[in-house]
Amino acid sequence: MLSKKFRNILLFSCIAALFAAVGYWNISPERFLDKPVAKLDESTIDYYALNAHSVQFLPDGRLQYEMTSDKVEHLKASEVTLLTNPDLNMFRGTEFPWHVQSEHGEVNPDGTQVELIDSVRITRFDEKNRRTLITTTRMTVFPQQQYAQTDQPVSIDGAGGVSTGIGMKAYLKESRIHLLSNVRGQYEAR
Repeated sequence: MLSKKFRNILLFSCIAALFAAVGYWNISPERFLDKPVAKLDESTIDYYALNAHSVQFLPDGRLQYEMTSDKVEHLKASEVTLLTNPDLNMFRGTEFPWHVQSEHGEVNPDGTQVELIDSVRITRFDEKNRRTLITTTRMTVFPQQQYAQTDQPVSIDGAGGVSTGIGMKAYLKESRIHLLSNVRGQYEAR
């Protein structure tokens, strides 16, 4: 039988050896917590929809907008939603909507901003069936504010002529459009 003194020395020796090993190999909980986490691929799609259709109404029940898209893809990492061939009618509670189209689109996470990309077309007919057509390569639309802007070249075909410029601010609710620079116009005499 081992003496009590010898058992204590053996027990403390084992504990000391364990502490020495921990110090030597630097085994600590923090070391495992600082382990790099696998990065999420920015292009990972967590859900998608084909032939999507969305409708939103104003508080008084009138139609605010109606949107369709061939494909809707939601990016998991950024919460951005990608649109393929988005087609949006912004009614603003009236019967003469702004018809917004492009080849691609990106909607920010809270849905307050839509970036339209490639072959952007905004068309509107008024009560006399006169057409206004705005074309550009890229435009940012803020549906809730009924506002659109771009810093790209823009062409506006309507009101008996064509106006071009670089950059635009469009207040869709008031049907007011401002070209920002290099503005040129060609109009037909009536």
